[in-house]
Amino acid sequence: MKSIVKYFLIAGLSITQPAMAAIDIVITEGINSARPIAIVPFKWLGTGPKPQELANVISNDLRFSGRFNPSGAFSMPSQPSTDAEINYQQWASLGIEAMVVGTIKPYKDGRYIVGFELLDVLNANATKANGKTLQNGVLVETNSYLLDSRETVISADEFRSYSHRISDIVYEKLTGERGAFRTKIAYVLVNRDEPKFKYRLMMSDFDGFNEIMLLRSPEPLMSPTWSPDGTKIAYASFENKRQQIYIQDIYTQKRERLSSFQGINSAPKFSPDGKSLALVLSKDGNPDIYTMDLTTKKVKRITRNRAIDTEPNWSPDSKNLLFTSERGGKPQIYQVNLDSRRIRRVTFEGEMNLGASMTPKNDELVMVNRTRGKYHIAKQSLITGSLQVLTKTRLDESPSIAPNGSMIIYGTTHRGQQVLGLVSIDGRFKARLPVRDGEIKAPAWSPYIY
Repeated sequence: MKSIVKYFLIAGLSITQPAMAAIDIVITEGINSARPIAIVPFKWLGTGPKPQELANVISNDLRFSGRFNPSGAFSMPSQPSTDAEINYQQWASLGIEAMVVGTIKPYKDGRYIVGFELLDVLNANATKANGKTLQNGVLVETNSYLLDSRETVISADEFRSYSHRISDIVYEKLTGERGAFRTKIAYVLVNRDEPKFKYRLMMSDFDGFNEIMLLRSPEPLMSPTWSPDGTKIAYASFENKRQQIYIQDIYTQKRERLSSFQGINSAPKFSPDGKSLALVLSKDGNPDIYTMDLTTKKVKRITRNRAIDTEPNWSPDSKNLLFTSERGGKPQIYQVNLDSRRIRRVTFEGEMNLGASMTPKNDELVMVNRTRGKYHIAKQSLITGSLQVLTKTRLDESPSIAPNGSMIIYGTTHRGQQVLGLVSIDGRFKARLPVRDGEIKAPAWSPYIY
């Protein structure tokens, strides 16, 4: 049993301590290799102080993706609010490829009108000078450099969420891929100074703001995981002095106990089609992989081995499961086909590999790789088999991929404290998200929830 406990700790199934109301972001690497853009502070067209600033949130979102390097307001030659106010040659000379400008106007009933334009700086001068086309026999000027333009009425408490919406629009227009900035993360907090409820299941925006407590418990909570529709979270709990798996609705707070077998009940993962849950049970002996039909609650044993099988994760088509197993000696990643039950080993590089998940495009694995005694986040191509180590931080664990596959959030250690790390999928951009009041582990990125 000692070896089982040790392995579950190594595999990231344990918790530590508290919490984030607002995360302090520390950029650690990669910003200079991203595309230079400008998010100009939005112009306030009302009286009194500006209600809130959108540009800072949008800049941070795009920087986190690793694809963009937004310039700081202090380095901008001017702060235009519309296309007509922009000297494109001046901005292009600074290397800026695209820019967002906008306005905030008071509306009524405490609401505001937010308008913005996304502009292609590199093409704007040529388009303005030469961009005329024949329409109905008349030469008219085109504005093909205007990539998007919108006006929306929002309430006073919607500035952050609408900032994330603008970030999604900008990201998709400039990359051709869907943005993932209006998503959430779930995680477990532990505050050992709390006299009773040391463990908390939390949810926040992906950047740590708008934090909500979903559950508190005097006993450990583990392994939160999202349902594919983003309305529920499953997790493992020791609150009844034994390990059990619950599912909780994040809106109604209603919860249901799914698994309470003798022994281990851990590592739940929803299938992408929402019909099943993968989990680890030891009710028949050693820890093995099982699936549960979420309608009938019947469980089916998938693996049967004398070694420890744990950390199941689904392929995007719900037909295969990845899992971590010691059956080869040290933990490595294996894949089982749920129809044929054929099992094959997937990882071979490094001393061990743990906690794998597939990217949304089903072309890469993201996992924890140990090489020379160091645990880092890595990805492996499912086409070539090549491995790339993405992080350089200490004791990295619990990687979770954004639903568009652009970013990975994970747990890591900095100066003896458990914090969150963020790395772009190509490894170029890295950030550290330290918390102020304690420690955090087991982050789980939500699916698209809108």
